[in-house]
Amino acid sequence: MHCHSRLRTVLVALAAALLAGTAQADDPPVYKSCGIWPHARCQGADLRHVDLSARDLAGTDFTGANLARADLRSANLAGAIFDGADLTGARLSKANAPGASFRNARMIGADLEFARIMRSDFSGADLTAANLEAARAAFAWFEGARLTNANLQETKFSTTNFRGANLEGALLRYTIFPDSSFEGCTGCPTDW
Repeated sequence: MHCHSRLRTVLVALAAALLAGTAQADDPPVYKSCGIWPHARCQGADLRHVDLSARDLAGTDFTGANLARADLRSANLAGAIFDGADLTGARLSKANAPGASFRNARMIGADLEFARIMRSDFSGADLTAANLEAARAAFAWFEGARLTNANLQETKFSTTNFRGANLEGALLRYTIFPDSSFEGCTGCPTDW
């Protein structure tokens, strides 16, 4: 009888563990009280080094969050808010971020290669040494943004606002700027 009781206890514990594992697999992930799903509220969240690649984060509010070195490759960031967030060294290559807001974000060394950032707002953002190679940035705002020493080669900046921006030292090979605004811009091309 004692052996039967012990076996029953083990089986109950095993069943509970299996059920708990199933529940966790079906639930969307949560990192430090930040839900990883569309339209989540993650203001001020500490998401340094977190893998958010290929996640649907459309409309999520990351205002003031720390996303330094976070992996956002191929993530859906349409309409997401990163105002004042730290995205230093973040990986955003192939991210889909139309209409996203990165106002006053710190994006030093961020990788936005092949990112879709149409109609996004980078006003006041620090994109020093960032990689925007072959990004699509039509109708985007970079007013007062710092893009010094950034890789902008092959980027399409159609009808983009660069008023008061700084592009000194930026790599501009095969970059196009049709119908863009350059008033007060330092280092912007003069032949567009």
